[in-house]
Amino acid sequence: MSGGVRGPWVALAALCACFFMVMLDSTIVTVAIPAMLGSLDATLNQVIWVNSVYLLANTVPLLLTGRLGDRFGPKRVLVFGLVLFLGASLWCGLSTSAGSLIAARAVQGLGAAAMTPQTLSFITGLFPPEKRGAPIAVWGAVAGVATITGPVVGGLLVQHVGWQWIFLLNLPIGAVGLVLGVWLLPDWRPAGRVRLDATGALLASAGLGLLVFGLQNGQHYHWGTIVGPVGVLPVIGIGLALIGGFTVYQRRARDPLLPRGLFDNPIFSYANLTHAALGFATTGMFLPLVIYVQSVLGLDPVASSLLCAPMAVAAGGAAWVAGRSRVPGRTLIMTGLGGLAAGTVVLALLAEPDTEPLILVPGLVVAGLGIGLVFSPLTASATLGMPPHLIGAASGVFNTSRQVGGVLGSATTGLLLQVGLGFAVPQAARDYAKFLPPRYVDEFVERITAAAQTASQFGGEGPAVPSDWSPAVVEKVHELATDAFHLGFTNAAKATLVLPVVVLILGMVCATGIRTSPTGNAKNSGLPSERVGP
Repeated sequence: MSGGVRGPWVALAALCACFFMVMLDSTIVTVAIPAMLGSLDATLNQVIWVNSVYLLANTVPLLLTGRLGDRFGPKRVLVFGLVLFLGASLWCGLSTSAGSLIAARAVQGLGAAAMTPQTLSFITGLFPPEKRGAPIAVWGAVAGVATITGPVVGGLLVQHVGWQWIFLLNLPIGAVGLVLGVWLLPDWRPAGRVRLDATGALLASAGLGLLVFGLQNGQHYHWGTIVGPVGVLPVIGIGLALIGGFTVYQRRARDPLLPRGLFDNPIFSYANLTHAALGFATTGMFLPLVIYVQSVLGLDPVASSLLCAPMAVAAGGAAWVAGRSRVPGRTLIMTGLGGLAAGTVVLALLAEPDTEPLILVPGLVVAGLGIGLVFSPLTASATLGMPPHLIGAASGVFNTSRQVGGVLGSATTGLLLQVGLGFAVPQAARDYAKFLPPRYVDEFVERITAAAQTASQFGGEGPAVPSDWSPAVVEKVHELATDAFHLGFTNAAKATLVLPVVVLILGMVCATGIRTSPTGNAKNSGLPSERVGP
């Protein structure tokens, strides 16, 4: 089926422009965290929410927006989401407080949620199964490269024009995507009326929202009361109960968000579990790593982005190879997950307060190669042969799995990092306090512990000291405080990186169930080869 004025491949360019922005904004914020902490006078927890609220708002509606494309047509939903995304990007760039930025990122995530399922739905409609391998490889390469490119582009923008431009950059890219999309994408109309499962959407949204809120803010509220009688653990429990209720309800719903035939193919199920593990790991590893190279190793945003550049190049090269390879998809996926895990382990082992930054490059390259190998074969495995009436739902579920993994990765990594700082920084402070006169020790430990959770220490200012302390003591305190924070944060970050590695190993176990032939080979995939599209 022809996709527009100049054919499906040109239409694919519009889809890739939209998808690139969505994926870029899932990681571009991490490199700006130290700058945001100082500029917005925000806490670490607030800035983590700047990223997590985007992932959460991008995740929760995906099941619904996938079905919206089935009901109203993918072009209409994609254009609406793009306009919403661009408006929110402008709001983000103009924000002057953490609260305003978090709200804008939530709206931006909703726009991304409307766009993402439609991109994959269009690909399955624009290209027949026997020709779908190459465009899916391109789509997967865009996902992999954008995920890794985020910190690189973000570093350049933060250093030269300010962190606000990591959001304002979306405006010209999005404008091009909007023009191309309106001009080139076909306005498919649904053949029949698709009912929307409002109850299921509400259960899934509320459950995931409460779960993530409780996990990420548990340390902030000391795992106690949030407001009135409402506590952190009950909020997490209610979230889990609502997610369980959603699962039960979907079995009885007349028009469920998860159609009953969707998971008849076990390959689709395993691909989604693997996708969730990948989303968890890629989001979870960037947070501690970016703060470490800037706040501990002292790299400015440009230098930190250049440090990550080999990782982006490796991911792009591996994605190109994976898209053309005749190696079985499962082999590529497991190799990629293993490479990402190995690279993360190398980074954790090499990270020390005085590590030479270039020593980290081999680990980054291995991780980049791993990420690049996974996206294309995983997407092809999940979507080839999907029946036409399930395409929108399948696309929504597949993207939801990655985003659920990402938002849980952001929340749990942020939680572990904050918990780790609560233990590692005080311990490091006590170790370094022995170089001070005894009467300053207790107050030194208390002040550096408090500063580790605020913008002051991340900005390199160190803890505030009483005005009656002598200049010599103040100078020594600042020197020791910096050393103690660097040691404490490094130890906390190293411990935090263990979690993404464990999740990647679980992802490799799930990938063993993906039994397909080489990437893009629909005829021999073992799946139905009927035409997918309106």
